[in-house]
Amino acid sequence: MLPELLQKTSLFHLLFRIDTDLSERERQKGCPYCSGRLDKAYYERKTRGGPREVPDEYAVRQSLCCSRGDCRRRALPPSCLFMGRRVYWGSVILVVMALRQNRPQGASTKMLMEMFELSRETLLRWIAYFREEFPVSAQWQRIRGRVSPLVRDSELPGGLLDYFIDHADSAEQGLVNCLRFLAEG
Repeated sequence: MLPELLQKTSLFHLLFRIDTDLSERERQKGCPYCSGRLDKAYYERKTRGGPREVPDEYAVRQSLCCSRGDCRRRALPPSCLFMGRRVYWGSVILVVMALRQNRPQGASTKMLMEMFELSRETLLRWIAYFREEFPVSAQWQRIRGRVSPLVRDSELPGGLLDYFIDHADSAEQGLVNCLRFLAEG
């Protein structure tokens, strides 16, 4: 069920629209450093893991830059499409990690590597991040209280994704809600 979601370009269209809204909200707030006007300063990402039909315009990280000459600092709005500096789509990272943790229908590490064209090193980095870094991160500490205590730190991110899917009308809506929760957190 989850891998099929990642083949739908409509999912990426929805996430792109959410990112556009998040970016516009940040732009309207003004520069967080000097309160100057923020201009669009988007940059392309070489994304991996999604369907090949995703339009190139979705592979853009929406970034903002202060218009004042004495500031010119960047502001990076939240994103549902991307997780930090990783080149894989955020949705792919969540789904791969959930499949690896929950192991439905024999989702072996080798199968996940082949299905999503992942290297073993990349998968091990994601595992280490969600096992060691994310549970103690300021981001998770800030948003931790907004989800059920049944979502255990040792089960991140699969347990978190399961929680959102269980509380949504569809798996796609659960995935989108989880990505939005993580982005805005």
